[in-house]
Amino acid sequence: MTKIGRYVSSILAIILLFGCEESPKLPYLGNSDVEYTEKGGVFYADTVYPVIPTFSFTNQEGKPVTNKTYKGKMWIVEFFFASCPTICPIMNNQLKRLHKTLSKDALDELQFLSFSIDPTHDNPAVLKKYQATHQVNFKNWDFLTGDEAETHRLGIQNFLTFAGKDDESAGGYAHSGSFTLVDAQGHVRGVYAVTNFDLTVNEQEYDRMVKEINILYDEHTSSK
Repeated sequence: MTKIGRYVSSILAIILLFGCEESPKLPYLGNSDVEYTEKGGVFYADTVYPVIPTFSFTNQEGKPVTNKTYKGKMWIVEFFFASCPTICPIMNNQLKRLHKTLSKDALDELQFLSFSIDPTHDNPAVLKKYQATHQVNFKNWDFLTGDEAETHRLGIQNFLTFAGKDDESAGGYAHSGSFTLVDAQGHVRGVYAVTNFDLTVNEQEYDRMVKEINILYDEHTSSK
């Protein structure tokens, strides 16, 4: 084979190699389980991944919302409270930044959810004012209030982020500065510690979040 022939063969091999690579997939987070089914005397094992349980909250417009309200959408989730004087405004600024970063197509498939961990104070009117004060004028962003114990449980057990009362913290509550990515089937696919406790922004985590939302968007649209 001539040098040119070998060169062309090498290029074709590289094209085939990369052309055959599968698209990147995000992991399923949380504790999975195994279910066994029997068919024709043979048992088959299936991995079952945890999903966000059914919830019921009220948004900033005073409208009741549940999981079904956001059916078919990916979610990016945070836990916050309106009177938070420290980390919450920074987190919300990063979500606003994210809204500007993503493509319109990706945003059409993504729902932003902000769960208040101080629902006694954060009624719909307070959340509506918070939305206006922070200039969150996006149709796909809801601020939610509901049962406090359920909210904290959802944060810790299901969305894999810390949220709870803490008398030593500013405002009387403590929560992590992370965002949680959930797919359209209710599986947690990513957690991103974008806002540090020293109130700085972790740019590597922000970039990872953007990248993985786009990966999930590709997976999401390919399954439609």
